[in-house]
Amino acid sequence: MTLKTQLIAAIGEAAVSEDPALRSVMGNDVYRSGGIPALIVRPESVEALQAAVRVCAAAGVAMVPRGGGASYTDGYLFDAGGHVLFDTGALDSIEIDAENAVVTVGAGATWAKLKDALAAHGLRTPFWGPFSGLAATVGGAVSQNTVSHGSGAYGISAQSVLSLDVVLASGELLKTGASTATRYYGPDLTGLFTGDCGALGIKTTIRLPLIAIREAFEAVSFAFDDFAACHAAVSHAQREGLDDSHFGLDLSLSQGQIGRQEGTSAKLKIARELFAAAPNAFAGVKQLVRMALAGNTAMQAGAYMCHFIVEGVDASDAAARANRLRAVVAPHGREIANSVPSFVRSLPFAPLTNILGPSGERWVPIHGVLPQRQVVAFHEALMALYASRKVEMDRLGIWSGTMFSPASASGFLYEVALYWPDDRTDYHRHTLAPAHIASLKTFDDNAEARAYTHQLKADIIALYQAYGAAHFQIGRAYPYRDRLDPHASALLDTIKAALDPKGLMNPGVLGLGG
Repeated sequence: MTLKTQLIAAIGEAAVSEDPALRSVMGNDVYRSGGIPALIVRPESVEALQAAVRVCAAAGVAMVPRGGGASYTDGYLFDAGGHVLFDTGALDSIEIDAENAVVTVGAGATWAKLKDALAAHGLRTPFWGPFSGLAATVGGAVSQNTVSHGSGAYGISAQSVLSLDVVLASGELLKTGASTATRYYGPDLTGLFTGDCGALGIKTTIRLPLIAIREAFEAVSFAFDDFAACHAAVSHAQREGLDDSHFGLDLSLSQGQIGRQEGTSAKLKIARELFAAAPNAFAGVKQLVRMALAGNTAMQAGAYMCHFIVEGVDASDAAARANRLRAVVAPHGREIANSVPSFVRSLPFAPLTNILGPSGERWVPIHGVLPQRQVVAFHEALMALYASRKVEMDRLGIWSGTMFSPASASGFLYEVALYWPDDRTDYHRHTLAPAHIASLKTFDDNAEARAYTHQLKADIIALYQAYGAAHFQIGRAYPYRDRLDPHASALLDTIKAALDPKGLMNPGVLGLGG
């Protein structure tokens, strides 16, 4: 029997696909193309996933898990090809236990689906998703580690996990939590599987704590004339821990990727949301007037801009927190109209249109979480690197932008975005609406610009490493093993060998096998 026949016998024909078009899409991520999977398996239940994994294990076939597909670090790309790719999207159940303040969610559920389900109960998770939450799944975020909504107050995705269930390379189901009351009951076994990029198994179920939604909020924005002033303000704000979330942009990203999203329909939705959240009609009108008067100036107010969303138990609490934040940040910059964070508060999960640049260019982000004392020095070194490459970047049409987010009080997430003119992949054509693609400029295949961008990406990662950066979404793009203490590296090898002795589970991620 062929592998396909065995899998169909185990889990049914509908869950197994050999479709060439689908396999081509699944052989790409946001950034690049990898090897083409032999088969796509989409289990409808945990039991079906276990059965499929057992078949693959017996056949000695590499297994690669995929969540929402928004990765750009080769997290689910396997260059050798011929593997079985597990699409976890059908494992999307949500069970809310409001009395115990716990939600049990399938790994394939999107953050947007989880948010809507919890909102009906007046609840949320502490970390509640990345900007790509319309597509990004809970399992993918936990496997990769990520930041965004809720990170200012509650940290990264991994910090909001109580426990999880994982199907190992043998097909056995491992449960990490001995209690639903707390994650920290003896050694933190749950932590082993957060940020593992699927190297240790395929996540099926995640349990997250619940907190009450705070409807009262204030949005605050500041502009800065240089990066050093911006960093001084933001690092101080991180130590205060006043905001639920914040994010910063340089001028190029503010005008491009963010600016192009504020269409008429979005602004109407913002108006509705602001009136719903405002303590009274006068406050809502006042905010809308500020936004209207600002026009696009809030996206052009400085070389760098940072936008904060501050929540409170009521309007006075939110205002007090926002005023303290202003006192901390104001010495380093100037307050500007808050249309951008108001937009994000209203539409926290944006469509994946940003997987292409504002004119349709190809796009890849690169990030590092830097120690605070290294941030400005890294920035200056990066600017020097760009200056040394300016002639070739200009010739090839390659440009860059910068975004930053909170990782913790001690860590500053500095994200570079590179753009270059190039043809789209099957991933882009499958993910984006035809009308959106038609609205963008078309580029021919551009192997030279693509190769130069790839080398520039590698050089920027090396620069991050020189300044002591850590990384989320490690995949196959960022170094990990070389950064570990020899004893820690040996321990990781031992864990991998115990859980996946044949090295079949997502080989190559984290530098483990493959």
